[in-house]
Amino acid sequence: MSRSGLRALILLTASAVGALTIAGTAAHADSDTDEKVMLKGSTTASYFWDDSSGRAGDTGLPASGKPMQKGLAASPSWPLMTEGYVVYKGKKMPFFVGDRGPGEPSSRGVMLDLDAKTFAALTGGRFNSSTLGVDGVGGQGHIEVDYVITKWGSGVGKKNYPVAFSTGAWSERDNNPAEPPQPEESSQGGKSVPAADENADGRLVQEGNGTETEGSGNTVGTTILAGALAAAGGGAVLGGERIRALVRSRLH
Repeated sequence: MSRSGLRALILLTASAVGALTIAGTAAHADSDTDEKVMLKGSTTASYFWDDSSGRAGDTGLPASGKPMQKGLAASPSWPLMTEGYVVYKGKKMPFFVGDRGPGEPSSRGVMLDLDAKTFAALTGGRFNSSTLGVDGVGGQGHIEVDYVITKWGSGVGKKNYPVAFSTGAWSERDNNPAEPPQPEESSQGGKSVPAADENADGRLVQEGNGTETEGSGNTVGTTILAGALAAAGGGAVLGGERIRALVRSRLH
């Protein structure tokens, strides 16, 4: 590589470092808020609203002692105060386990009882404070949801896929929680994207004079660029193809 070409590559690298430093900072900020996924699955969900008035057949405050509120769900087996979220037709709503249930319906596969306000938000219905039900959903009382557990409660209960209330798992301490699922590979267009894409022999091709160059010139240029990118921080990943494109743009 000529001295002028190397100088141009250094200038290019400085610009790339500035951009990647900003991107890297943002990426690190996002990673700080990433939730830890403990369990993922799907189930049939019903809804309830127990306000201790007896209007909906409730017998008092929810089992956790927390007042009835949006986001408070009942589980037949997960520990109280377990946290997570559900997804229904693209809508995502958080919940925490504050009560026990459903009872008998859990033996038929209804493994989550959402609060009526969350159910209304997911289905596009309206919470009726007089009946404690959900209007505008055509009498729909069950939906199929995907769930994600992000934090297990510390008390008794099964820290794994939910089981029926009748099993009594809700009253037993679970010292062998489910293994958290492995992070999914990032993808573009349904295809997995590797962290980096390198040539088998690591060569860069200079097409300006129709010759292939290896050795000190390209090695120095590539090392400078790679080192500068590393100095920018690990928050951004630049694949091998993009690195080569940056270098080629200065070699032409």
